[in-house]
Formats: sequence, structure tokens, C-alpha cells
Amino acid sequence: MIDLKTFKEHLSYDPESGVFTRLAGKYHRAKKGDVAGARHIEGYLKFCLLGVSYLAHRAAFFYMTGEWPETDVDHINGDRSDNRWSNLRLASRSQNNCNSGRRRNNTSGHKGVRFHKKAGKWMAEARINGERIYLGLFDTAEAASEAYSDHAQKTHGEFLYKGARNDPYPLTTEA
Repeated sequence: MIDLKTFKEHLSYDPESGVFTRLAGKYHRAKKGDVAGARHIEGYLKFCLLGVSYLAHRAAFFYMTGEWPETDVDHINGDRSDNRWSNLRLASRSQNNCNSGRRRNNTSGHKGVRFHKKAGKWMAEARINGERIYLGLFDTAEAASEAYSDHAQKTHGEFLYKGARNDPYPLTTEA
């Protein structure tokens, strides 16, 4: 692992903008003064320093605290490329998952909702700490979504997903 002193010799982090800037040397394609990082396939910003790849949100935590995070680092507003210090917080994996939109392979258009083929109805379920919580079967995806939303309001606390800027998979299909 890189130490904080070496890290800060090569990169500067602006907590107000969330941007890392290169400070020293000539890199493979980058030079002093360049913004460090490119969007990773999952929407996170990632950069390479001294031959090692880093996710910018985890690096921001290291830069600000001097410690690598032992848990997930959650983007409060759900925007994976927004690495402002005020937008980052430590979270368990379960909390981080609570603060996320629907999955890419979701076909119902609603987080926590899927079609139950045997029952011929829409099923709502949540997961907390890896445990599935059955919320019921419903005639419509919208009714199942409402059940999921009611449950999330009660259980997710400050990690309740409110929608993200630039979310490619919003909670509903409505524009």
C-alpha cells in the first residue's frame, strides 16, 4: 500500500470539487496539472498512480483521513462520479446497497420488484444485511413498488435512495 506522504506528492485532491490533479512527474499519458481519473465502466472515477489503480472515492477518503476505508464509501447523492468530500460517507455494504437505484437487469422498472411466474403476480422484496425480506405479491408492479417504498422509508434511514443525478437506471420508467 502507498503511504499518504507519497500519495500527496503525486496527487492533489480538492474536497470542494472532488477532483484529483496530478502534481509530479510525467506519467504514461498524463502530465503535471492534468486531472487524474477516467470514468470506469460502472460510473466510478478511477485513476492509476505508480502502477496501481485506485477508485477516486476511496482515494479521497484516504487523502482526507490518512486511512484506507475498511468498509464501503457511499456517494450520498447516488452519483458515482461525484467525489466531493461532502458527498462521501462510510457505509456497510447493506447501507450502500440501500442507497442505490434499480439494477441494470431489472425488467419491472421498479427497485425491489420482480414478476413471480408461478403466482402470476408482482412480488416485492427487500434485502437487509444479505437477508431477503418478503413484502408480498401484488396485481401490479406499481402496487409492489409502493410496498417496497413503504418498507424502505421505514428501514433505510439516512441511506434511503432518493434518486441520483445522471442515474442510467432510475427507480421508475416514467420520465
